[in-house]
Amino acid sequence: MVWKTSSKGSNKFFQSEQGTIRKGWRGRISVALVYPNTYNVGMSNLGFQTTYKLFNKIEHVVCERAFLSFDHKSDNKPITSIESGRSIADFDIIAFSVSFENDYLNILTILKRGNLPLLSVNRDSACPLVMAGGVAFFLNPEPVAPFIDCFIIGEAEGILKRFFEIFRPDKEKESNLQTIARNLPGIYIPSFYEAAYHSDGKMLSFKPLTNVPAKVRRTFVKDISDLTTCSVILTNDTTFNQTFLIETGRGCPHGCRFCSAGYIYRPPRLRDVSLIEKSIRIGASITDKIGLVGAAVTDIRDIGKLCSRFHEKELKFSFSSLRADALDSNFIAALKKSKVKTATIAPDAGSERMRRVINKGITEDDIMNAVEILVAGGIPNIKLYFMIGLPTETAEDVEAIILLCKEIKQKFLNSSRVRKRIGEITISLNCFVPKPFTPFQWVAMEDVKRLKKKIKIIKNGLKKVANLHVNADNPRRALIQALLSRGDRRVSQILLIALENSGNWAKTFKSSSIDPAFYAYRERSMDELFPWDFIDHGITKAFLDEEYKKAIQGKTSQPCPMESCTKCGACSR
Repeated sequence: MVWKTSSKGSNKFFQSEQGTIRKGWRGRISVALVYPNTYNVGMSNLGFQTTYKLFNKIEHVVCERAFLSFDHKSDNKPITSIESGRSIADFDIIAFSVSFENDYLNILTILKRGNLPLLSVNRDSACPLVMAGGVAFFLNPEPVAPFIDCFIIGEAEGILKRFFEIFRPDKEKESNLQTIARNLPGIYIPSFYEAAYHSDGKMLSFKPLTNVPAKVRRTFVKDISDLTTCSVILTNDTTFNQTFLIETGRGCPHGCRFCSAGYIYRPPRLRDVSLIEKSIRIGASITDKIGLVGAAVTDIRDIGKLCSRFHEKELKFSFSSLRADALDSNFIAALKKSKVKTATIAPDAGSERMRRVINKGITEDDIMNAVEILVAGGIPNIKLYFMIGLPTETAEDVEAIILLCKEIKQKFLNSSRVRKRIGEITISLNCFVPKPFTPFQWVAMEDVKRLKKKIKIIKNGLKKVANLHVNADNPRRALIQALLSRGDRRVSQILLIALENSGNWAKTFKSSSIDPAFYAYRERSMDELFPWDFIDHGITKAFLDEEYKKAIQGKTSQPCPMESCTKCGACSR
């Protein structure tokens, strides 16, 4: 069942897949599913929509959505649900779905506006249970651990139904959590674990305080071949306006060493093209806009041919990712038919050396061919993603971004002249942030001053190139992301100060005794205990160590074979 709405408040009550109208709670467990950002952002997130559907498929659960208002920085009104307008504090459970670390502060804002104690230890059984999940917490939940009663580590499909077979809203909070933690893998209860630290600030130990597993094993759906993940509600009020989103797979086989999705979702699972076709037909009955979402859309065999079958239906396709070495005539035809004006490819680095370091798996020839194919296929504008501050990056590598962009512009110009129309190239510069569970989890982030200098060099080097625009990430914002993605529980103190300072991070860093440089700028030793080491994704630390050493040596690795092997450890689980 997909609900199509013209405004965010029009579907006050909602239907389950069985077609029954659920009006009110009437003995059901009530869940406020909260996205810690605005409606526009939250309803554009397929993971959030999927979780909403999963909650409401459970017969004795009723789930409603809640978001921050667009003017949330000046608005102090209580957070209420879309469906019934009730305060989130009136629900049995408040469930946060979080994709990005920079939304962590919004979690505190939402709890505060719900008149709820911020710290889990101060909330008794009269308060809603506060749980959280999402890809940000697959990596490292510790910076917000003191505020959350219960984390779901892994994919919701494998755990939610069982969770609500155990959870009892009339049961005492501590007893509820004890039962859940002991009986469900993938559940992390921060209050049941204690962290200790060396005198230099590094972690000494992380261990359970009660009879719960020392390691929290992620929940993972091994077979998604019969599991469709699509939009649940279409609305005009989102980034993907009236677009039916379809997940094509989970994970990515290419193993880019900076990308956490390529590791925490191992082994990658790509859906069969027949299942995607079925989902497209469902979407086509509702809208003419179809969005194919996944880290490896172009790895789906015959996906381009599949899109071409729908040309007569005048469907407009969009793709979340395009690999420069995987474009073919069918893909280009689908983009052209969909009237796509801008295609995005991600070289990520300017030099061949740096692309070997990050294991990107594409060459300069691949990039040039992709540009030529796209322009010749009638796509007038190109967007290019690059990262700065990558491990081992030199001044020559930064200059290589400028040179590659100029070469791309020349190829772009030559192809555009044939069509007698010159489009635009947009360069997006992003600051590299080392992420947990990647081969680069040991490295230090480059400091803000040097990142700003590199951005200036690239902008100056390209400012005279016509029809080319450079947009750059804010290095200070990247520093905050690094702090929140690599931090331990002590970082929660910084979040509390940031809340008091209304999100003024410069003021927060000055008034905090915790130094963000300790978490962001410090290279970690190979034997250091990480705040996230208690999570078991199946990937061995030895494998990540090996990949890191290969990166330093400029050696590449083959893509994941997506079948049982013993190399990284994930398939042996």
